[in-house]
Amino acid sequence: MPGALERIRILDLTQYEAGTSATQLLAWLGADVVKVEPPGMGDPGRGLGARVIGEKLVDSMYFLNLNGNKRAITLDLKSERGKELFLQLLPHFDVVAENYAYGVMESFGLGYDRLREAHPPIIYATVKGFGTTGPYAHYKSFDMIAQATGGSMSITGEADGPPIRSGVTYGDTGTGVHLAVGILAAYIQRLETGEGQHVEVSMQEAIANIARIGLNQREFFGDPVPRQGNDLRGLTPTNAYPTKPFGPNDYVYISGVSGRMIESLMVCLGHPELIDDPRLQSGPSRRHNADWLHGLINEWMATRTKWEAMAELQEFGVPCGAVFDSGDIFSNEHFHARGMVREVEHPTRGLVQLLGNPVRLSASPTEFEAAPLLGRDTDEVLRAELGLDDAALEGLREHRVI
Repeated sequence: MPGALERIRILDLTQYEAGTSATQLLAWLGADVVKVEPPGMGDPGRGLGARVIGEKLVDSMYFLNLNGNKRAITLDLKSERGKELFLQLLPHFDVVAENYAYGVMESFGLGYDRLREAHPPIIYATVKGFGTTGPYAHYKSFDMIAQATGGSMSITGEADGPPIRSGVTYGDTGTGVHLAVGILAAYIQRLETGEGQHVEVSMQEAIANIARIGLNQREFFGDPVPRQGNDLRGLTPTNAYPTKPFGPNDYVYISGVSGRMIESLMVCLGHPELIDDPRLQSGPSRRHNADWLHGLINEWMATRTKWEAMAELQEFGVPCGAVFDSGDIFSNEHFHARGMVREVEHPTRGLVQLLGNPVRLSASPTEFEAAPLLGRDTDEVLRAELGLDDAALEGLREHRVI
């Protein structure tokens, strides 16, 4: 079955995570994504945590998680011949995506102005740590730098503790999702106007966007907005409660924020007589008696596993969730039932487990392919798009252009 985005063709110069997550999402949805990497090493992400299997260094799981459903070619963009080939490929594609450091594409002679001159309808999509304008434009960034400068670290952590980096790399993949939306918007507009454009997402700004609700609590708290740990501001009970056997991830998070939920919670805890207790009748009264209420919940939790507690509470209509760790995610029955955990055959790693596409289209379900080996599709793409023959390809290899 054709993918929803099968008409979109992307030359993918992205590396590591922020850009690659955007192009993988589009590839999952059917876009023809051709990853362009330098000969020899390729995307540095291939080696990030790579392992030796059978005396051979294989691509990292990091890379496999970000580059499925893509084709891969090698091309030395620092060489004049490599630039020529890239510019010849340009009219065959709709989008160029890149997340090199500020100024790198320009140093290649392949910045947006040059690409637009060569092919005016091109959509040029770029991720930069701080954008391409403003006093910070030349600053370098990674995911955790974006979390810091985008404001999310300032509101993450315990009230009396330091700012905390999230274990979730939303500075990278969160930025990638924004970039994918921008690419689709530019493509839809081009269908109407025939004109390409520059799509830019700053990692700092993407984090600020994701963090906007927390940051705007300044209306109530002033500046800076304080950290609150696991408590949802002003709402009790909202917290993570320990369960047996009391390991590092044996917790259930409860969010009981309405009167009806509190009633359901009391019935589930075995205390229906407390439904009319004045200590539970309003948000302020529950906050004032938070230690007592937390104690009731902790006592009940202590006799159950996180799975038992989540199932019982949800049956009574209490919003809650067990804290899933990495092993839970890949073994969980719900993830498997929905096809979110996938097994994919990789040419050097064999059968690997990966997480699937969270965006589901009923008319075009995602078919999953493993991330390609470095340069796997070079000959196929250059033959099909540029008409190069065996002799030409061999000459390019001899000169290390591909």
